[in-house]
Amino acid sequence: RRKLRSDVAAAFPTLNTEQVAELIPNKEELNVIKIYSHKGEAITVYMNHRNPILFEVEKVLYPTVYTLWVYPDLLPAFATWPPVLQKLAGGADLMLPGVVVPSSGLPQVQRGTLCAVTLLGNRAPVAVGVATMSTEEMLAAGMKGKGFAVLHTHLDHLWEYGDKSSPPTLAPLVTDSAAKESAGDEQELQGKEPGSSCSPEPEQHVDIRDLSLKDRDTCAELLEQEELHENRAAEAAEDASKEDQQEAEDSRTPQEQMDALFNQCFFHALKCKVKKSDLPLLTSTFLGSHMFSCCPAGKQLDIKKSSYKKFSKFLQCMQHQKILQVKELNKGVESIVEVDWKHPDIKAFAVPEGFSSASAAQDSKSEDREQVYHAPEIIPLYGVSTKMIPLFQESGHRKGSILSSSEVRNIIINYVKNNELVDETNKNFVKVNAILCDCLLDKSEQDEISHLKWDELLSRCLERLQPLHQVTFFGQEPVVRKGNIEPIDISIAQRSSNKKVTIIKNLELYGLDPQCVANTLQQKVQASATITPAPGAKDRVQVQIQGNQVHHLAKMLLEEYQLPRKYIQGLEKAPKLGRKK
Repeated sequence: RRKLRSDVAAAFPTLNTEQVAELIPNKEELNVIKIYSHKGEAITVYMNHRNPILFEVEKVLYPTVYTLWVYPDLLPAFATWPPVLQKLAGGADLMLPGVVVPSSGLPQVQRGTLCAVTLLGNRAPVAVGVATMSTEEMLAAGMKGKGFAVLHTHLDHLWEYGDKSSPPTLAPLVTDSAAKESAGDEQELQGKEPGSSCSPEPEQHVDIRDLSLKDRDTCAELLEQEELHENRAAEAAEDASKEDQQEAEDSRTPQEQMDALFNQCFFHALKCKVKKSDLPLLTSTFLGSHMFSCCPAGKQLDIKKSSYKKFSKFLQCMQHQKILQVKELNKGVESIVEVDWKHPDIKAFAVPEGFSSASAAQDSKSEDREQVYHAPEIIPLYGVSTKMIPLFQESGHRKGSILSSSEVRNIIINYVKNNELVDETNKNFVKVNAILCDCLLDKSEQDEISHLKWDELLSRCLERLQPLHQVTFFGQEPVVRKGNIEPIDISIAQRSSNKKVTIIKNLELYGLDPQCVANTLQQKVQASATITPAPGAKDRVQVQIQGNQVHHLAKMLLEEYQLPRKYIQGLEKAPKLGRKK
């Protein structure tokens, strides 16, 4: 907690000591949770009063909107129009045409500066982002292009972790008359009265959900007029205004719209992208490579915003309708094993306009094209075993508790210090007490060893804990499995007539589709590749390709798929190059 305070004080120097103490109190409960973004990035979130107050990505602290509502002047703020908020919450970045330039000028920031985004007329921030260019560069570019890479917004998943409250109404520090006048000028250019400005009064509660359809249409219209006046037809603010008008006409809820989008992309992918030869097909590959490519421009698939919440539940629903069949070929890894292409829903589906020619061209170019692959994040974990309970119960852990290596290290260090076991004469050694003796020493060693080096103490502890590992596939929830993950196994076997074949096993454990790997290898080395059941492993298959292809396989796994070398076994079996004379 003390370190967190110092980190906050360093990251946000405008906060005084009292404000830092108020943000991170001494006695109140402070929870730390770890979540993963859709890109698979690990994010640490700090919770206070059941609200997320800070989040940390790659050792950089960022405030949430809940914190910014308490300290609205913590970051330099840029204002935008209310209709833009929903686009930001949907994952869009803030484009410069959507930024309102006040009469006092824009805040002076540099590229990479952390900034807040507010709605016109209300000082309460609704988003946090990083400036992609300095203020001078923004003005020099004529306020065109991307202005801010948005990290977090009101209405996003991180906001949903809290009490889901709406932004407070905070009056601007200075009157924003110039901004209102500029809005009035835009209206006059289009033959409108200045009084029809959609900017809310400071005392009104600014929330896009509270705007009437008429207000939203007016705001969207103003935004579009501003872009036309500035020749910004290609920028995202124009897309936002058009989409706002379409959504105003659509009476369905956002959840119903997302359900419909998932159904559309699902049937489109089955009808145009997936072939019988692709089966069995990993569900993660089906979503990431097939369904995402069928998503219309300007829209984004997000299972969390649908009524299903998880992609596995969506596929279960489709399975109940007997459209396809899904099986868990390996623990935590599901695959589509069968599709009924004669199902009435697939046959009746009409491919949206603009997709037919593109899909046909793509299919004719390469039927078995290489799928987009994201290497999984693999984290070794450790479970507290029965023998190790006495050593860990002091820190509040019991049998079955799952810990990372750094957590184990901290627990051991704290245990040694709390029990004053550091050797007074040589601090590199730790005295072995009764508990350490029972937990870490064999019976033959108990009478001989009275001190252990720090490194040996920690390594012995890790060896006696139950090995586990956590695998996080792209776009999926983390899965914890027992034991150490098996490496991708490459071996060379001899067949009749002294012919050699290369055999690859355990591809499924890393989210790789064996059929896809076989097709890619076959095209690269121009050799026959087949899929056969893996001996001794139920529901697993292996890839077999003619010749010693370890060189090509190593290049594909290490360079193209970006898999760490430590998870690949057998690379040393590559054919040796001719000896130099």
